[in-house]
Amino acid sequence: MAKLIGGKPKSKNGEAPKGDRALWEAQFESAAKLPGANDRTISDHPLKPMYAPEDVQGVDYATEVGYPGQYPYTRGIHPTMYRSRLWTMRQFAGFGTAMQTNERYKFLLSQGQTGLSVAFDMPALMGYDSDHPRALGEVGKCGVAIATLADMQDLFAGIDLGKITTSMTINCTAPVALAMYIATAESQGVSQEKLGGTLQNDMLKEYIAQKEWIYPPEPSMRIITDMIAYCSKNVPKWNTISISGYHIREAGSTAAQELAFTLADGFAYVEAAVKAGQDVDEFAPRLSFFFNSHSDFFEEIAKFRAARRIWARHMRDRYHAKNPRSWTLRFHTQTAGCSATAQQPENNIMRTAFQAMAAVLGGTQSLHTNSLDEVLALPTEKNVQIALRTQQVLAYETGVTNVIDPLGGSYFVEKLTNEMEEAAEDYFKRIDELGGVIPAIHAGFFQKEIADASYRYQREIENGERIIVGVNEFIVEEEQQIALLKIDREMELEQCRRVKEFRASRDGGAVESAIAAFKRAAETDENLMPHYLDCVRKKATLGEISEALVPIFGRYREPAFI
Repeated sequence: MAKLIGGKPKSKNGEAPKGDRALWEAQFESAAKLPGANDRTISDHPLKPMYAPEDVQGVDYATEVGYPGQYPYTRGIHPTMYRSRLWTMRQFAGFGTAMQTNERYKFLLSQGQTGLSVAFDMPALMGYDSDHPRALGEVGKCGVAIATLADMQDLFAGIDLGKITTSMTINCTAPVALAMYIATAESQGVSQEKLGGTLQNDMLKEYIAQKEWIYPPEPSMRIITDMIAYCSKNVPKWNTISISGYHIREAGSTAAQELAFTLADGFAYVEAAVKAGQDVDEFAPRLSFFFNSHSDFFEEIAKFRAARRIWARHMRDRYHAKNPRSWTLRFHTQTAGCSATAQQPENNIMRTAFQAMAAVLGGTQSLHTNSLDEVLALPTEKNVQIALRTQQVLAYETGVTNVIDPLGGSYFVEKLTNEMEEAAEDYFKRIDELGGVIPAIHAGFFQKEIADASYRYQREIENGERIIVGVNEFIVEEEQQIALLKIDREMELEQCRRVKEFRASRDGGAVESAIAAFKRAAETDENLMPHYLDCVRKKATLGEISEALVPIFGRYREPAFI
């Protein structure tokens, strides 16, 4: 019998016993498989039952893994990661009127949140003012109602925009939101070069997954490159695009598709800006990313690690960026809303906690943790507090911040990271064969890939191949009701009155003049961002500014794909 000598097992002849792989394989094959045990990840990626040294043979540590803060950034973009600075705790929030959301922001900041993140309502996201007929019934329901500069000023009343960073999840009306934010800061005495934050502004993923658009892809890209150029010179601390895989994943993609399609979008933005005459190192350091953290713990960690490595290699070798900051992929993470269940909603607290830990072990720079009730309604103050406390417990009690990339070197994690990278590179080739991201959108490539993946996953749940606690197993007869946040009709009527009063109080001639100049600029190659700012300062509304370019750029209609 082997006995411990100096802490290591030894046999009678003094040699360490050798593992018997054949014996293990026989024992494994003879054992019963538990229900819910899968040989594939949530994303249908094949898994081995065990990983060993042979799975990472050929991996060069220096060039493929490396050290934190060094190329290729597999282990993190900062040398010390969370030992010196935690991720930004940025809870996504917005509902009702600007004043109501302002109260929520102040509550979150008082509870230890370290950054703001704005959720806009559907009319604002689609380019309509709150009193537009198409906005009826949607005002303030899925986010805060913002139609005027006065709304934006109320949203941040009493909050110093020179000291806080703000993320805004808005896309086709992103330039209007940014112009309103800059003008709001100016009204506080804060100049635009001092502003820090992030604008989602990712139109490519809208055509791929989220479906919020006004203009076709080509003019939308022109607006984005104008914003990149403007912010590089005038708002240097601002991240002009948060290239988003989150909504691609929420639409039903796999982790590999989320990784590949998001980075492909990122490369498309880089190419568009370079084609517009911008130097890659002038704007690339201010590009950021936004990923989903789903429930397959190790798959998500591998996805984040692969994303950093792919971005670094392509930015250095393909786009010839010289500045190491152009190589570093910085990202925000949100836990997976699509994984939350209406059944037994308290279980969403645990799902969120594990997903948040995967994001942290994967090296995220900021994080939103979903509230338990978000699948049913906008979250209540109590449930938002629980979600924020989840991040704080993770940061201060679990010990996961003490060691950088603690899963680095794991046979499984390194192998899965490599396989995620290979899957992404395969998608890049397929996209290139279609002529690039925009031609692939017009061909319906992304939409079909996501639809197929979503269908497969749903069938697995319905067939019981994949267990979702409280949905297809461990079901209770009577669901306990929880308190939900209600947005009443009076709030919508109040917001509509405010918009009408705003229009009545302004100089109509100045608005018309600004809009006319805006339209003329759109017919040339002049940068449009100064005109967005001029329109906002002259008190044009979000809807008026958005609609002004429709006669010039057209309104996008997605074709049907078979």
